[in-house]
Amino acid sequence: MTDARVLLIDDEEEMRRSTAQALELSGLDVATFSSAERVLELVGYAFAGVVVSDIRMPGMDGMTLLQRIREVDPEVPVILVTGHADVQLAVSAMRAGVYDFIEKPFAAQHLAGIARRAMERRALVLDNRRLRAVAGKRDDIEARLPGRTQVMVDLRYRLRAIGAADADTLIIGETGVGKEVVARAMHDISARASKPFIAINCAALPENLIESELFGHEIGAFPGALRPRYGKFEHGRGGTILLDEIGSMPVDVQAKFLRVLQERVITRLGSNEAVPLDVRFLATSKVDLAHEVAAGRFRADLFYRLNVATLHVPSLEQRRADIPLLFLQLVREAAARYGRADVEVPAELIADVAGRSWPGNVRELRNAADRFVLGLDGAPEEAGGDGAPQRLADKVAAYERGLIASALAAHGGSLKPVYEQLGVSRKTLYEKMQKYGLDRNLGTDLLQSDL
Repeated sequence: MTDARVLLIDDEEEMRRSTAQALELSGLDVATFSSAERVLELVGYAFAGVVVSDIRMPGMDGMTLLQRIREVDPEVPVILVTGHADVQLAVSAMRAGVYDFIEKPFAAQHLAGIARRAMERRALVLDNRRLRAVAGKRDDIEARLPGRTQVMVDLRYRLRAIGAADADTLIIGETGVGKEVVARAMHDISARASKPFIAINCAALPENLIESELFGHEIGAFPGALRPRYGKFEHGRGGTILLDEIGSMPVDVQAKFLRVLQERVITRLGSNEAVPLDVRFLATSKVDLAHEVAAGRFRADLFYRLNVATLHVPSLEQRRADIPLLFLQLVREAAARYGRADVEVPAELIADVAGRSWPGNVRELRNAADRFVLGLDGAPEEAGGDGAPQRLADKVAAYERGLIASALAAHGGSLKPVYEQLGVSRKTLYEKMQKYGLDRNLGTDLLQSDL
């Protein structure tokens, strides 16, 4: 099955089967799903197809699926199928970025035509991205992991090198820095991009069911096992499996996972048959696993097996010069997500953002951008836990850096209008840009991005 296909989601089996059959008779390759969750494992930056989903379904509904897909890649075409009473909801979906919607009952040829046009548009998007990368312009990795500080340049370089190598990789970073974004980017530039990306939160799995969730089970493997079940590892065959916060995995399960890493086979609970497993493993951790090994909470052999390739994702504190323009980008994304017109960000707010501490990193900064776009407050809430007041000199410096960063972004990196607007000499502007680690190209990069 190729990646250029229709992913069809409908919880009604008869409707799902008849629609899929009609689309296949129209020459389209269709994969069907009874719920939306599995689709998210198949949709990424390299996905060349289209998603067709019913709006009203148990569990994740079509609107939530649309939002989740747009978080992964806002240019994946999503077509929503509505009932007559859902037309107003469909209008809301159009504002939220849906490609199109179709009302039940519908002619299969009509849906097939919409799907074909959506796939043609998706093909153009992917071709344009490839051409931009060949031309040396801002590529997908830089768009998803923006920043001009050296630590971010180094991260993108290592990500591209390791991502294409198909090596199991450990991704280290504080809470909220974007470790899963890094993992998805690695999957999308690999040869496995058209296969599933399965994210498993090790901290959220119930300890009594973790083995069944990961390895699967046979009938009668334990009380309540009334039918055989594939585990998440088998669902990811051919693709990438992300083990989020692997330090939370129980020690006894770590031993079984080590065997999977070494031999690339799994054995379902209640079975003696080894099942071959073709996957790439990525793991994240917010804690130093070497310390966990020393404390006896993490197996040393598993740590060394995972630690062959490691990526360290910097915190915002380690790349403070990126904060003003990153905040502007997050505001743009939030404005698009909530259907708001372009939102003007006051220089005072940018200065405030630049001067604050962000212990929650990009996740916290994104929440602040969302609140600003929604008008919930005019400035981010005070961050940090010690409540210590900033020195006056620090506040003045943060304000000055924010003003300069905002002016650079507003004028696309052109220095003359910046120093004229700020009322300083060209030499003074250069000195202050050097002092605060600001690059004249930052503004240009932000304004010309397709984010």
